[in-house]
Amino acid sequence: MAVQLALTVATLLLLAACSSDSAAPVPETSQPLPVATPAAATATALPATPTPTATDTATTAPPPSDTPTATPSATDTPAPTPTDTPTPAPDLSALNVELAQLVDGLDQPVLATHADDGSGRLFIVEKGGTILTLGGDGAQPQPFLDITGRVGSSSSEQGLLGLAFDPDFAANGRFFVYYTDRNGDTVIARFQASDDRATGEPDSEVVLLTQDQPAGNHNGGMLAFGPDGYLYAGLGDGGGAGDRYDNGQNLGTILGTIIRLDVSGDQAVVPVDNPLVSQDSARPEIWAYGLRNPWRFSFDRATGDLWIADVGQNQWEEINFQPAGDPGGENYGWPITEGTHCYGSDTCDTAGLTMPVAEYEHGPGCSVSGGYVYRGAQQPAMQGIYFYGDYCSGQIWGLAAGADGQWQDAQLLDSDAQISAFGETESGELLVVDYGGTIYRLVNR
Repeated sequence: MAVQLALTVATLLLLAACSSDSAAPVPETSQPLPVATPAAATATALPATPTPTATDTATTAPPPSDTPTATPSATDTPAPTPTDTPTPAPDLSALNVELAQLVDGLDQPVLATHADDGSGRLFIVEKGGTILTLGGDGAQPQPFLDITGRVGSSSSEQGLLGLAFDPDFAANGRFFVYYTDRNGDTVIARFQASDDRATGEPDSEVVLLTQDQPAGNHNGGMLAFGPDGYLYAGLGDGGGAGDRYDNGQNLGTILGTIIRLDVSGDQAVVPVDNPLVSQDSARPEIWAYGLRNPWRFSFDRATGDLWIADVGQNQWEEINFQPAGDPGGENYGWPITEGTHCYGSDTCDTAGLTMPVAEYEHGPGCSVSGGYVYRGAQQPAMQGIYFYGDYCSGQIWGLAAGADGQWQDAQLLDSDAQISAFGETESGELLVVDYGGTIYRLVNR
């Protein structure tokens, strides 16, 4: 059985990596959203584009491996200044982390998050189209929202993929989801919770963005509110392999990007200070581009720094970093580069590119799952460290700025988990989501 699973996964990965790059580009089908102005705050949003999920992300299910992958190599990219990171620098060598089971029996979980509403509840996203809530009383998870009738999840990278709560959820009951519909197209929508905030109301859906997907993979799906109060969404390059649709460096599409939206009104609009608003032929929604498949990004709740994990093609997985206060517009290189390496060529022009701060090479590992900087109180040795993992191998790494001002990273745990995502509790404790049906707490022994 294990051999059959391994062969199946290998075949899926091979298809993803070797899909022909000769197909004609798919024309952009969405129109730019209106830019917010005092008079346009309630302008009607037009459809937008999708995010990446891949056979390399959390939706295939390779058997766990105990074989270590190559340890990520930190680049020469300078680490944040001391004002951006805790002092003294975190000590990765002092960590001895392990997984402590929190809940199991779940159905293909792909995200765990909180509403920051004072309830302490955990919200668990299942790929098929359901969201569950878990209280702190040890009870079994309870239904929060079920939209399985709208969600298309037949492909390994399709489904209900993202969830983010309005910063004022306790007062207004708004929350946002990212899913692929029955046609395989991407939808970002707003929902309303019940008056007591116990459940979401399926009939309250307001679609904010939609986009035809040219392929079934690279659907991404991460949603998160930044410290500025805007909603950020990660979008893949359209799927296939090798940037088949030439979207990675194309500013005329929001495929292969992270977008930034103002969703405080009835519809989504573009913030006036988005980096490409005044650039002709560029999509104004774009915050950063040159991404292949940003499978999970997060904001450091203490500093506001943005961390982006981008799934690679055949060889390199990468972690990107954007410091708080940055005006946006970064080009993270795909498909010019894969990690810090030229893609498909011995040489390439990297001028103007923002290189990753860490990378690791394929082996048993094949797909990075981005995590969070630990800001809880129960694990003081983990404070200020960014944790991330690999879906295929279950390995977990820590990354932080060293005392010398350079990035330091280390492999910390070789687990059996199929790491589809990380998560945070409302109090800042760190979670590891196992696609096989379990959520763990990450603790230091």
